[in-house]
Amino acid sequence: MTAAQTMAGRRRISQAKLDMIVAAHEKFVTGKQGGKRASLRFMNLSGLDLSYRNLADADFSASILDGCRMVRTKLERANLFGADLRMADLRQAILIRADLRGACLRGANLSQADLTQADFREGQVAIPHPRKGLESSRHETRNGEVDEVNFSGATLDGSQFSGVSAFKADFSDCSLRGAKLSGANLKEANLSGAILDGADVKGANLEGANFTGAVMTGVDTSLARTTGAAMQGCLEASTERAMSRADEIYQRCLGNQAWCKTGGKEGAPARLDGEDLRPLGDRLKGLRLTAMSAAGACMVGIDLSGAQLQGANLQNADLRTANLRGADLRGAKLSGANLTKADLRQACLSPLPLGPERKTQAKLTAARLRYALFQSADLSEAILDDADLCGADFTGARLTKTSFRDCDLDQAQGLDFAPA
Repeated sequence: MTAAQTMAGRRRISQAKLDMIVAAHEKFVTGKQGGKRASLRFMNLSGLDLSYRNLADADFSASILDGCRMVRTKLERANLFGADLRMADLRQAILIRADLRGACLRGANLSQADLTQADFREGQVAIPHPRKGLESSRHETRNGEVDEVNFSGATLDGSQFSGVSAFKADFSDCSLRGAKLSGANLKEANLSGAILDGADVKGANLEGANFTGAVMTGVDTSLARTTGAAMQGCLEASTERAMSRADEIYQRCLGNQAWCKTGGKEGAPARLDGEDLRPLGDRLKGLRLTAMSAAGACMVGIDLSGAQLQGANLQNADLRTANLRGADLRGAKLSGANLTKADLRQACLSPLPLGPERKTQAKLTAARLRYALFQSADLSEAILDDADLCGADFTGARLTKTSFRDCDLDQAQGLDFAPA
């Protein structure tokens, strides 16, 4: 379909008029007087700016939004049925449970967007008559189209992609837990480092796709087309042996806690180097694991929120999507660890006192911190030299004397080096 055909029958409005409609919608969303839900169906909004606005539950069905700027726009449950979002800038937009059936997003940027339970499947799209408009419209069935879309670092858990065309789309470091990808065209798509736990790829075209380092727990590719797909380093489900040893490893962790509580009289620091700790799930939450060693351990998705990990050795551990919120990581060794999409909000990574005038710093040298959350964390004197900071969010973090040598700071967000 040509651009001229898609524009036909759509009413063009100005940025000023759009701002008035959005302001009334924001009042509607927050329950203020004078509010009115935004109905922007069959509009031509191409190239306009909706960044940072709250458009939850707004109706954009069958509208033209190509080239629109919608950075961090709130679009929860928004109706974008049959909308044209080609080349739109939707970085960090919130599209939880958005209706994107039959929408075209070719070439759009949805890096770090939250698309949890969004629906991209086919839909019946109304095509207005060029002269008579909606009075004489016809209906056309369209598959969702996300060819060459940038979804890097986005959250797509539980999203509906059945039958969708995602040719050469970038899903690197995405979370696609439980996503429905059956019958989708993912030919030559980039899914390196993606979290695909429980995703359904039955009948999908995965030819030439890059799954290097992806987490493929519970993913059955036997009924998908996988010719030429790169599957090196994929992480499968925990082995039966790892599952059977979960209780034994947990007892070692409880022994670590006893060692902490008794000042070393009972128990001992846990030695878990190279172990698969995923079967422990949330059992380590809040535990005292000071001086634990889990170098090279597989800890993808585990819950360590509130855990005491002072001086812990987590070098080269796989901590993707791990919950470390509020954890005490003073003096921890995290060099070479993979913390992609990990939650470190309110975590403490400042130096660990070892005695009079002695301390050890938290070390994250060459760590992979892509899209990690460090909001309000304490990173005082932490060493992040040569770390990958792409998309990492440091908003409100304490960064006194933090070392970022050889880091690309332009790739990170929220960096503020002003004294706290």
